[in-house]
Amino acid sequence: MQYIRQKDNTFLLTTRHTALLLQVTQFGHIELLHYGARVMMEDVEALRYRRTMPYGSEVMYTESDESYCLDNLPLVWSGVGKGDYRIPPIEAELPDGSFTTDFIYEGCRLCSGTLPPTGLPAAYDETGQAETLVLLLRERKFALRLQLIFTVYPQAEVITRRTVLRNEEPGAVTLHRLMSLQMDLPPREYRMLTLDGDWISEAHRHDRPVQPGCYVNQSTTGFSSNRHNPGVMLLTGEAGEDTGEVFGFNLIYSGGHYTAVERSPRDFVRVISGIQPQSFCWRLPSGESFETPEAVMTWSDGGVNGVSRQFHRFVKEHILRGDWKGKDRPVLLNNWEAHFFDFTRRRLLRLARRAKAAGAELFVLDDGWFGARNSDKAGLGDYTVNRKKLPGGLRRLSREITAMGLRFGLWFEPESVNPDSDLYRAHPEWALCQPGREPSLGRHQLLLDLTRPEVRDYIVGSITDILDTCDITYVKWDMNRHMSDLYSAVTPGGELQHRYILGLYEILDRIFTPRPHILLESCSSGGNRFDLGMLCYSPQIWASDNTDPIERLSIQKGLSYFYPPCTMGAHVSQSPHQQTLRQTPLSTRFNVAAFGVLGYELDLGELSPREKKQVAAQIAWYKKYRHTLQYGDFSRPCAEKENIECFLAVSPDRSTAVLLLAQKLAAAAPSGDLLTVRGLRPEARYRVTAVPQQVAIARFGGLLRHVLPVRLRADGLLLRIANRHYALSDGAFCAEASGAALAAGLPLN
Repeated sequence: MQYIRQKDNTFLLTTRHTALLLQVTQFGHIELLHYGARVMMEDVEALRYRRTMPYGSEVMYTESDESYCLDNLPLVWSGVGKGDYRIPPIEAELPDGSFTTDFIYEGCRLCSGTLPPTGLPAAYDETGQAETLVLLLRERKFALRLQLIFTVYPQAEVITRRTVLRNEEPGAVTLHRLMSLQMDLPPREYRMLTLDGDWISEAHRHDRPVQPGCYVNQSTTGFSSNRHNPGVMLLTGEAGEDTGEVFGFNLIYSGGHYTAVERSPRDFVRVISGIQPQSFCWRLPSGESFETPEAVMTWSDGGVNGVSRQFHRFVKEHILRGDWKGKDRPVLLNNWEAHFFDFTRRRLLRLARRAKAAGAELFVLDDGWFGARNSDKAGLGDYTVNRKKLPGGLRRLSREITAMGLRFGLWFEPESVNPDSDLYRAHPEWALCQPGREPSLGRHQLLLDLTRPEVRDYIVGSITDILDTCDITYVKWDMNRHMSDLYSAVTPGGELQHRYILGLYEILDRIFTPRPHILLESCSSGGNRFDLGMLCYSPQIWASDNTDPIERLSIQKGLSYFYPPCTMGAHVSQSPHQQTLRQTPLSTRFNVAAFGVLGYELDLGELSPREKKQVAAQIAWYKKYRHTLQYGDFSRPCAEKENIECFLAVSPDRSTAVLLLAQKLAAAAPSGDLLTVRGLRPEARYRVTAVPQQVAIARFGGLLRHVLPVRLRADGLLLRIANRHYALSDGAFCAEASGAALAAGLPLN
């Protein structure tokens, strides 16, 4: 089947259920006629925007047609200075000092497959169905060539966009902005959905109406950031979780991003997305090209869940790659919250043995194993083993742990350096800081200048020396600060942030592409760099440093709007929680973490005998349903309820479903409700079973004296002993129902 068709100057790009219809106007601009449900090439005349007369203060593009005004056209690319006053996708300082640009159509290319960019991660295709359209534009006055590259992924219902600008002028051109995507959507009511937050408070959903003016979702930290994720949705009218038309956008990029949504006076809504233009200034010499990151867009009439499912499929099929694509991820135990920096080989081995006994498959040694790394104030950058802690070195430790039947993983933070380190003392010029200005530290560290080839070589050499001499099959790649003090002796300031990200991608490619057996988990103080760019190298990302299960419900729910559960690192940690001091049952902590890539981050030796058995049972249950939890079709059945969070994962063959229903605040007299379970085969019969939840005896407190035949103190020795060995189970539930009945709703009492 052909998914991209051309007829004269009209282009129709289709997926299974969507269509993008473009047409070249009589003056050479690319008009967006339709993006949404599938239409036909023959619908062009009906969908074309009809211009009648100019409005009072508007600027006509040409005297030959008084009705032709760029400000009133729905376009896929616009310029500056020719009458379109909406936010532009390009700002270029031209050889004569002007900024006016007017790109017009001069041809196209159609090809099968994808056209990957140079030096940037991008989507790829192994289905043999992807097709690419390249629209070739030229600037009317200056020798600038623009390529608008559209790639269709039919099964994922996604179209990607990127831009390439080539300078064929004799002199240089300076870019202040070049976006990956522009889409002018028709006049409708829209709500803008974004994921916003902070450290330990990532990815909280916010909705706002798109009223006249410009709304910007951006990161100015140098990275994709925990403040504003690159993903954006536009909900039309009354669209909700499962109904209505929704547009989705994202960016395959890990640096500062920028998505602007502007409602114009004529009520068109323009969306542009790409590299953050703040402090961006790129000198483009004659004969060279600049390539933008790849933007991703999709549409669904199945509401927000419909767009999420399409993004999830796209990520699983066209972003994740390598040996771990589609493969069940191991259950890990990370030693960080058990030990912090204070550990010895003996303590690590003892924890690893307990992890193995509980059923874990991977043991991860976190921070503190190298240099003078006894706190976060020193040693970062010196990747030589601390022999006081590990007298036999990493090679011995890794072999001892793998001999237990566990995989071994290791933590690195390669992009940063402590001023108190051998590396900084030897090469202070390798850090990003400005001479004569006191640098601003983040977590007592500076960023290394990844635009320097020698820095990239040092990082690659330091890490690969360890990976190639130890039994390591997992790496946690951390990065714990924002960019600041943006100065490099070798890179112009306006190019520094983007070239840093290009340097990072080169490092990741050099280390991990030749070692596809290594599972890379990216981390940046949690979800500070949770984006499609990192997922091209790292199949999973640590979602947040906040492992409180009630907080994690909102964080994992937020990320799920754009990213599937198989990308989210999620751990069971201690209670009370370190950040919130909230007491939560071990079962609650597991239930939330199970809807991600499960790990444990606590000292198993401090658990009671009852809790150790419970952890082992949790891991065994998770392994049974792991593939459905990690790779099933995920949705949020109760996303619009205030006190309830609900996660649903349905196996690809729709034979199995796992559902989490979490009530965040208990109520003495809760009202009744219905729980709808969609996505199953309507005619099939399903056995619905509640997983037994253990309730610790101690949680009943003083109530115990009213039910026990003898009076015992709630905090007394006997009950404390009983609490370590026994627990009560909550109400059981088991029933049979058809998929149709489950979709209609189960009553909640």
